[in-house]
Amino acid sequence: MEHVQQEQPAIDPVAAFEAVDIRVGTVVAVRPFPEARKPAYQLEIDFGGEIGRRQSSAQLTAHYAAESLIGAQVLGVVNFPPRRIAGFKSEVLTLGVPDGEGGVVLIQPQQAVPDGGRLF
Repeated sequence: MEHVQQEQPAIDPVAAFEAVDIRVGTVVAVRPFPEARKPAYQLEIDFGGEIGRRQSSAQLTAHYAAESLIGAQVLGVVNFPPRRIAGFKSEVLTLGVPDGEGGVVLIQPQQAVPDGGRLF
């Protein structure tokens, strides 16, 4: 009997993108995070009414002083499971891109927008 291999369904890239919930929020608190393996801050980010405030560990120390982050709008993935980082519950993946040396540069809107807005 001949074995017929069934083709695997292709992943729909649009559906995969839409499954990741990326929202804009405003940083309302920044704390040092000396327990982290790599230099980082503990952020509290306000994503607005529907999502509220969430915390995130972010390796931003190369380019950002803690006080400069207060009031900054950032993008974060809000529907990934929380991760424990050195005992800290990180609820949001704050998004950035690496510079030439691997330091994180935040992805931010070019102008103020309402907190909670979803990336599309």
